[in-house]
Amino acid sequence: MLIDTAQASAQQTADAPAVRVEGVSKSFAGSVALEPISMRIERGEFLTLLGPSGCGKTTLLNLIAGFLEADQGELYIHDKPVTRVPPYQREIGIVFQNYALFPHMSVARNVGYGLRTRGVPKAEAERRVREALALVKLEDFADRRPRQLSGGQQQRVALARALVIRPRVLLLDEPFSALDRNLRAAMQVELREIQTSLGLTTVFVTHDQGEALSMSDRIAVMSRATIRQIGTPSEIYDHPQNHFVASFVGDANMFRATLLEAEGSDARLKLGETEARITSFQTDLPAPGPVTLFVRPEHCHLAEPGTPGTIPATVALSVYQGSHTELHVDCPLAEGGRAMLRVPSRTSVAPGEPLAIGLAESGAAVFGAED
Repeated sequence: MLIDTAQASAQQTADAPAVRVEGVSKSFAGSVALEPISMRIERGEFLTLLGPSGCGKTTLLNLIAGFLEADQGELYIHDKPVTRVPPYQREIGIVFQNYALFPHMSVARNVGYGLRTRGVPKAEAERRVREALALVKLEDFADRRPRQLSGGQQQRVALARALVIRPRVLLLDEPFSALDRNLRAAMQVELREIQTSLGLTTVFVTHDQGEALSMSDRIAVMSRATIRQIGTPSEIYDHPQNHFVASFVGDANMFRATLLEAEGSDARLKLGETEARITSFQTDLPAPGPVTLFVRPEHCHLAEPGTPGTIPATVALSVYQGSHTELHVDCPLAEGGRAMLRVPSRTSVAPGEPLAIGLAESGAAVFGAED
């Protein structure tokens, strides 16, 4: 019986998430930076905290790291409570936005800094530094100083320094924000490959929705100091649960409408002078009354003006994008007075030309005022 209990306990620990956050909150000088948050980050998962500046994502990352002390709640790493454990004892690696490299140290000494502070024997430390530099493809740069490296190379050094200590959790605070677009895209691919190969639990902070969608296993979308939705990239993009997530992640058209009736996911809407029927991905539609109709541009199409069930608009700008053309249109029913369609590249329209926006039968959502 004792053996069975011990085995069950060991299995329970092995099945525990890499990070568990239970009711953690934080305020500064009476201003709420993070409402009580509860979430699980599974072992080997790449989870992104996505949101605008000031939404609480960096505060949450710093609470996990131990750089901030929670006002309430508990934090666990591999099922061990760490709420009052200092950062250097949490077995985490962290990469900052500005890399935070020591300018007077060589690349190798920068990478090995965490091993020296932990008292790792010299021979083992040198071997682990070589392995970390090989992982980020900087074996030939060990003796250089940070000022002799490009931005992307400095980023790799910072990543190697975080990985060399063999952390249980890797934390990344907008690490690519200082890089140009092409280098940023290349580093995203490299980081994801390294993270996947190591099976390393990673928490990534960004305000870039494209970065979040392309890199993550799951995304926690944040605003106003709380998590508004957490899910896979496809769940976040295809099935946003509220107005904020729908408008923040990806391009979205938002039309003012009146919900006349709903049965299950089928809705009948009044849009200006016309009526339309749509099938929402939602299973619980709001009560009849004023609503916002959410439709991705790819679920809209061009139609002849006056076609029943369509929304009138006027071409404002045509933007050629190679594989398609983006039509930005003036539309009185759209939030902000503008909507956008993606049409085949050879579509010929001129500014000022009237048109109508047709809606796909599925793929839309209806949000009430409380959403």
